[in-house]
Amino acid sequence: MPKDLPTAPDSAKSKYWRKPLDADKVKIPHGELHIIVSRCKGCMFCVEYCPRDVLEMSEDFNAKGYHYPIAENDPACVNCRLCEMLCPEFAIFCTEAEEEGSS
Repeated sequence: MPKDLPTAPDSAKSKYWRKPLDADKVKIPHGELHIIVSRCKGCMFCVEYCPRDVLEMSEDFNAKGYHYPIAENDPACVNCRLCEMLCPEFAIFCTEAEEEGSS
């Protein structure tokens, strides 16, 4: 391997050392999670595969006797809708969150 290859600046300090050129122009979407507790069967697909770790399992039980997910880190949701696609019971859905500055 050649020794003259450039290295990432401060790669030990930061996980992401590159940023997109248009990062200041791109608006990151935010989602609002809605969970239908009575439909959930506690499979944990939504919790396990959420890319932003928004969901975690509740300590409480629903009417079927299963633990259901709760949105513990709701502001981190980017409205990717992966939880909707994975849920076999259609117990979770996401809507685009309203921006605070919009009327």
